[in-house]
Amino acid sequence: MKRFAMIAVTITIFWTAITGSFTNNQASAAASAPVFKDIKGHWAEKTIANMVNQGILDGYPDGTFRPQEPVKVDQFIKMLVLSYTDLHQNGSRSWNLSFLQSLSEENQAILKQDYRYFEFKPSPVGYWAKQFIDVASDLHFLNKSRYNDFQADMTRENVAEIVYYTLQETEFLEDGQFGQKMAQAYGDIMGASEREQKFIAETLVKGIMQGYPNGFFGVGDTVTRAESLVILNRLTDKSKRLAITVSPEKLERVVPTIGGGKKIIVFPDKRMWDAYEALITAGQLRGTNHDLYETTLRLFKDQAEKDNVLNRSSGSSAVNEEAAVWLDPQYNTYGITMRLREGTLARNKEVVEQFANQLFGYNASVFKELFNEISKKVEAGAKVASQQKLIGTDNVNVQVDAAAKTVIFSIATKR
Repeated sequence: MKRFAMIAVTITIFWTAITGSFTNNQASAAASAPVFKDIKGHWAEKTIANMVNQGILDGYPDGTFRPQEPVKVDQFIKMLVLSYTDLHQNGSRSWNLSFLQSLSEENQAILKQDYRYFEFKPSPVGYWAKQFIDVASDLHFLNKSRYNDFQADMTRENVAEIVYYTLQETEFLEDGQFGQKMAQAYGDIMGASEREQKFIAETLVKGIMQGYPNGFFGVGDTVTRAESLVILNRLTDKSKRLAITVSPEKLERVVPTIGGGKKIIVFPDKRMWDAYEALITAGQLRGTNHDLYETTLRLFKDQAEKDNVLNRSSGSSAVNEEAAVWLDPQYNTYGITMRLREGTLARNKEVVEQFANQLFGYNASVFKELFNEISKKVEAGAKVASQQKLIGTDNVNVQVDAAAKTVIFSIATKR
């Protein structure tokens, strides 16, 4: 026992020495952080100092940072890649864990297989930025064939495009309509192509880029070294993003997303706005056996099924919720999906009825009769053809997958 105690004490002292040394090294590193003679009082001084300490971008041998110089394409791509890494005490780097988890299985496999020896350093032979450009391209953050000169200055449209595709691979894209409304408020936005406007709109609605006080976005302007660091800081750290205000009067709403995030949705009309309120209320009828993300209410048989669905691997379709009630603001469409397992209809009867009452009003009984008739036949294994029926002013399209005992009711206003 004494010997064991001695070993334990020795280990404790050793660990304390290591952690103490690490803390002291951190403090020493902070104390010796480069102070550039041309950034004092600069609006991005704090961000520049922080990201330079992380090794995202270096200063120049003459002790300057040159924050107002245009950033080059290859410099920006290098900074983008390094922004998703952790810098370790020994100077090595590794991919940030939360970044890896945000990627698709395909992209995770690319990093594990094709870039398992990637050292996050400039290429020692040949073009220094080649490896950074290759990894960013393989992850679909950019299309390198679109660039003729990687030493050219980055424009604001270039940056918006790369940010857009990076968001597409690591998060989700916002409601395009809301972003377009923000973009159209800038006086020079028509100077960008329709494709570029889409990229700009996404960066605006995400709170990653912003326009200038003169009411212009800066289409065609170059992005400075300081601006690029601030943009990348907002891209990789959501807490640094600009707050976006929504207007319920304009049918704009912030909705939750999987993973604790938020998304802005613009509803096409008051009817769908009210239908979303009905989703919130309807979900509560199933207690904890539901979730509501974006505009889809998922309904689970029980907690075990909910856990299985939530914990399934990305891209897997083996486990699904038993029912879903959903809205599609982009196409102004409503729907109910039922996977008719034993007891599905009984467990979700109240939810369907409440949603139908809200959506169809005095025509709700007609829809509920159609819904129950088709669902019961499919549940019993009877042959039911897909069909379409007009209820009030709505076209109800019914799609049946007999093999999977699944029926989808898609509802859209007749035009």
